[in-house]
Amino acid sequence: MEADDGARVRSEDVPPQNQDLSFLLSSVTAFLSDYGWYVMFVCVGVYLLIQHLRKNRSTDSQSSSVSAASQDPESVVRSQVSLEASRRRMQEEQDARAAEFRERQQRLEEEKRRQKIEMWESMKEGKSYKGNAKVAQQNTEEATSSSSLRPKTDRKPLRNSGYSPLSGDGGGTCSWRPGRRGPSAGG
Repeated sequence: MEADDGARVRSEDVPPQNQDLSFLLSSVTAFLSDYGWYVMFVCVGVYLLIQHLRKNRSTDSQSSSVSAASQDPESVVRSQVSLEASRRRMQEEQDARAAEFRERQQRLEEEKRRQKIEMWESMKEGKSYKGNAKVAQQNTEEATSSSSLRPKTDRKPLRNSGYSPLSGDGGGTCSWRPGRRGPSAGG
């Protein structure tokens, strides 16, 4: 019993202390002051890693749902049929454009051939074939460009006729003068 009384006496001699976390404050402060930048970089790295893994997981789940849907044989057949139909439609459009282009080229070649025949016949008769071709071209050019061109006399000149950039009279307060030729000022 004396041991119990002795233990009781010791606990009664020491006043009870509040157990708070103030002792951690000094150790955490010391740790952060020594390794604070490292802790911050590690936290940022972990955050970026988590974001990257979330993005990969979401794309993996989407692709797995797409692959599960594509396993259905009916949907695969439907998608292949629709793909083939669209390819066939695009090919038909391309063939139509190519046929139209060939027709246009044949018309142009026929026109050139006809003009050459006309020039040859006029040359056989002794007429000037270049003069006829020029007159025909001028007639077509005049018909297409008569309404679109304006006469050049409507333009006013950009500068007066007495303007010379070397004279120095050109302008207002912005005149350039060469610097002095002597030694620099100072002494």
